[in-house]
Amino acid sequence: MLPVDTQRIIEQHGIKYVLAQFVDIHGAAKTKSVPVTGLKAVAEDGAGFAGFAICGMGMEPHGPDFMARGDLSTLIPVPWQPGYGRIVCIGHVNGEPWPFDTRYVLQQQVQRLKDKGWTLNTGLEPEFSLFRRDAGGKLQLVDASDNLDKPCYDYKGLSRSREFLERLTEALQPVGFDIYQIDHEDANGQFEINYTYSDAMESADRFTFFRMAAGEIANDMGMICSFMPKPDPKRAGNGMHFHLSIASATNKNLFHDASDPSGMGLSKLAYHFAAGLLAHGPALCAFAAPTVNSYKRLVVGRSLSGSTWAPAFVAFGANNRSAMVRVPYGRLEFRLPDAGCNPYLVTAAIIAAGLDGIERQLEPDFVCNENLYNLSLEEIAARGIKTLPQSLKEATDALAASPLFREVLGAEIVDEFIRQKRMEWVEYSRHVSDWEIQRYTEFF
Repeated sequence: MLPVDTQRIIEQHGIKYVLAQFVDIHGAAKTKSVPVTGLKAVAEDGAGFAGFAICGMGMEPHGPDFMARGDLSTLIPVPWQPGYGRIVCIGHVNGEPWPFDTRYVLQQQVQRLKDKGWTLNTGLEPEFSLFRRDAGGKLQLVDASDNLDKPCYDYKGLSRSREFLERLTEALQPVGFDIYQIDHEDANGQFEINYTYSDAMESADRFTFFRMAAGEIANDMGMICSFMPKPDPKRAGNGMHFHLSIASATNKNLFHDASDPSGMGLSKLAYHFAAGLLAHGPALCAFAAPTVNSYKRLVVGRSLSGSTWAPAFVAFGANNRSAMVRVPYGRLEFRLPDAGCNPYLVTAAIIAAGLDGIERQLEPDFVCNENLYNLSLEEIAARGIKTLPQSLKEATDALAASPLFREVLGAEIVDEFIRQKRMEWVEYSRHVSDWEIQRYTEFF
C-alpha cells in the first residue's frame, strides 16, 4: 500500500501516470512514465534505465541497470500534462546510491550541514529567453517589437509575452511555487520569474521542474524557452543567481548579524562562507558556468544596455551587482551561475566551498564597492582582484587543479564532469564557425 498522503495526491489530481525523474550530469531532466499502479515499485526498487545511455553516469553497456528510486515525498502533479505526476529519484546501482547521480552528491553535502544542525536555504533567480523559429529555421524573438536598447522592466515587452508568462506561473503555483514577481530582464526577449526560497534540495528540485514546465508550455505555444547562457553576443545573458543563507534548527538566519560594523548585516559565519566561495571561485566556475557558451556571458566588458550583469572578477561587495558575491543585507548572493547549470552540482559545490571557508575561518580580502565594469584590467590587477576563467577550458583546468571538490564531492563525479567538459571544449575548438568562413575564406 502507498502512504495515505501519496494516495490522497493521486486521487485529488487524477494521476494515472507518474514521471520517474532524475537528471544527467548536465542537469537535463530524464524520465520514465510509470502507470500509477507501479509507483510503489519505483519507490522501493526504482525504475530501470540503461545507464550507458545517460550522459555522465559512468556506466558501460555491459554494466548493471541504473535504478531511479523515487522519493514519495516529492510526488506532485504535472499541471501542464493532466493525469501525470512527477516523483524525484536518486539513482541506485546494485542496491546502493550511485556516486555519479548529482542529486545524491547534493544529498551528501546537505547531510554535512545537517550534522551541524544547519540548513542551507537558497533562492534561485532563473532567467530565460523566448524565441521562435522562422521559415528558414533561424531563431527570432517571439516579440519582434521587443527591440529597445534598454528593455529591462519595459511594460510593452512584458505585456506582449504575458500569455506564456501567465501560463507558466499558473502551472507552477498549484505545486508549491510561491511566485511573487515577474519581470522583463535586460536583454530583448528575456524574462525572470521569482519565487520564494526553500532549502537547498527543494530549490534544486524546483528549478529542474521549472525548466521542464517552461520548455513544454513554450513548445505548446509554438515557442522556444531557452536557458542558454548567452543567446545574443551583444546583450546580457541568462543567469541564475543564488541567494544564500544558513538557518539554525530554530530557523534563525545564521548569516545575519545586525551589529556587523560594515553595515552589511553579516555574521562571522557568513564572512567565512563568502571567503570560501571567493577562494574557490575559478574552480567553482566550471560547475556554475558549465558550457562553452557560458563564457560569452562571463566576459570582461559591457553589453549594449550598459552592463552584462554577470561577474567577470572574483570580488565581494555590498549590493555590488558587478561582483561575484553580492551582499543583499544579511545574506549572500552568488552571481556566477547561469541558467544552463546543473542545480544539484552547483549547490553541492557551493556547500563544499562555503564549508571549507568556515572550517579554515577564511576572510574576504576586502570589500569591493566599485563598479568593476568601468575599470580597466590594469586597474583590476592593481587592486589585487583576480579575473574569473574566460573559457570552459580555463575553468575545467582550474577545477582539475583543485583538490577540494574531488575530495568532498567524490573523485568519480568530478573526474567524469571534467572529462565531459574537456570533450565539449575539443568539439567546440574543432568547429568551423560562420565567423571563420567570413573572415578567412579569401583573407589570404
